[in-house]
Amino acid sequence: MEVLLTMLEILASLVLIFALGLVSVIVLEAYRRRHNNAHAEAPAIFEDPKSLKQVPCPNIFDPADKYLSLIIPAFNEEHRLPGALDETMNYLQQRAANDKSFSYEVLIVDDGSRDGTKRVAFDFVKKYGVNNVRVILLGKNHGKGEAIRKGMLHSRGELLLMLDADGATKVTDLEKLENQIHAVARKDHDGDSAADKATFRISDILIVAFGSRAHLEEKALATRKWYRNFLMKGFHLVVLLAAGPGIRDTQCGFKMFTRSAARKLFTNIRLKRWCFDVELVFLCKWFGIPMLEISVNWSEIPGSKVNPLSIPNMLWELALMSVGYRTRIWKINS
Repeated sequence: MEVLLTMLEILASLVLIFALGLVSVIVLEAYRRRHNNAHAEAPAIFEDPKSLKQVPCPNIFDPADKYLSLIIPAFNEEHRLPGALDETMNYLQQRAANDKSFSYEVLIVDDGSRDGTKRVAFDFVKKYGVNNVRVILLGKNHGKGEAIRKGMLHSRGELLLMLDADGATKVTDLEKLENQIHAVARKDHDGDSAADKATFRISDILIVAFGSRAHLEEKALATRKWYRNFLMKGFHLVVLLAAGPGIRDTQCGFKMFTRSAARKLFTNIRLKRWCFDVELVFLCKWFGIPMLEISVNWSEIPGSKVNPLSIPNMLWELALMSVGYRTRIWKINS
């Protein structure tokens, strides 16, 4: 009996040492990343592939001179990107032809691809012109969060949409998010004077619309393997603990921001990879930015970059986020 008690004491001590060690590592890493919202600084220029001239790069603090910016992060997407871009450009051109007040830009952020993604992206710049399609090269792989952040900070739109390079969500669904943002903004400003309404711009309102696949969850649970459902439920629980309730599907890669909301959020995010979406939810709550969750059409596209090894990395980032913000090691710029 004494031997058993001794072994239990040793085991408890080892568990305690491990837990303290893990907490120490998380706190130290959070401290190391306290200025991580500076992120990667690639040269602030675009290159026109037709003239080879450098085009000045806009800044999120500049006034908007396009109505809509679409930011597409791309890492080794030479096969999936062309189809998604063709569909996107067809929609945007048709809408611009029907509505002369509609203006747009597409920003493709190449996150250090090692295949032909850069060539594919520049082919679209040559076809549609650098005023409508632009490419940002990060040089090396930083992560999806950093790629989107870079695109957001150098966009020109009143509304900014992030969407994945695989085309899993139909680009036409952006109108669902757009219409809801306008509806909420109009409702909030119903009592404004005529002068205020005349100067009203959607870019000045703080709103974020999250595309959501939550309505597809029941069907997905029935078709996915049990261990994938277990991992998904576990991840949702951790997200709930880290960022709180409010958004059921944080990871859908289809989100729309007003320019002022994007300015506040993307000058503050520190997570560079998969869990930046959860950090966006946390920051929206911190700033009191209204969040809308809107169902979108979504289909599974082969070639996903997410795999079981992504789960530990996600949990690690969520732990860093929780410690960083809750200990105030990570300062938030207002």
